[in-house]
Amino acid sequence: MSYQEQYSYDYQDYYQVYDNRAPTGIWYLDQLLQGGFRKGEIYLIAGEAGQGKTILSLQFLKTGAELYDEPGLYITIDEPSEDVKRGVRESLGWDLDALESQNKLIFVDLRTHFRTYAKEEKVTADPRDIAKIILEYVKKFGVKRLVIDPIAPLIITSHTDVLWVREYMRELVFQVRKIKDITTIMTSEIPTGENKISRFGVEEYLASGVIKLELMEYRGFVFRVMFLRKMRWTAVRPQKLVFEIYPHYGIYILDRLENFMKQVDVWYAALGQQPQTQPST
Repeated sequence: MSYQEQYSYDYQDYYQVYDNRAPTGIWYLDQLLQGGFRKGEIYLIAGEAGQGKTILSLQFLKTGAELYDEPGLYITIDEPSEDVKRGVRESLGWDLDALESQNKLIFVDLRTHFRTYAKEEKVTADPRDIAKIILEYVKKFGVKRLVIDPIAPLIITSHTDVLWVREYMRELVFQVRKIKDITTIMTSEIPTGENKISRFGVEEYLASGVIKLELMEYRGFVFRVMFLRKMRWTAVRPQKLVFEIYPHYGIYILDRLENFMKQVDVWYAALGQQPQTQPST
């Protein structure tokens, strides 16, 4: 029996929903978090490029829109929203256009509001302006879930003053928190090969929860790992979970890392016990 078959369940009715929690749509994770993210808080999803940050974020929004009547707002900064929607449609089979047409998901390209990608001049988006844009959509569509993907391009890249970056991030988080009853995910891309939790080293201190997505190699097996590093106001210990990304479903937790590694040891031992065949002459 595969891990996916072992932990299969009815997606429409898989656990009790708590009033103060926003389910992520990742069943195992929601069980650990006592129903999901704490409503009204800000969470940081960090990782190198290609680790699943955008998929996790969209799964969070999609779950709220489809199952809990919680409209979601996706603010994209690095990539046009049409490319994002086309990507998950082709790889996962998610039709986000249908949810968008029902005003259950709203996509906003902040590049149309700020000239952060100008070739000759770099402009920093004022946190108050960002919050104002978010608030407009919250009021218009009744948004309950928010994703900013990723956070780094909002900060002028020529700034090397850590204190300036810290104050900018603090102000941005403060402005978003002022918008009541919105559960927020901010993503942060970690430069390849660097052992960091966030891009600037300050975001994790401002978020209520931090999840890091990474790759791990063990005995020749390469697999995806979700590190629950911090979850304020939730009784869960820091731990690592092995996950995979499946079409139609999205992110699926296979098991705790320690259990998965034990299973790999069993497979590895079984391979070593297989009789060796003599080469034909």
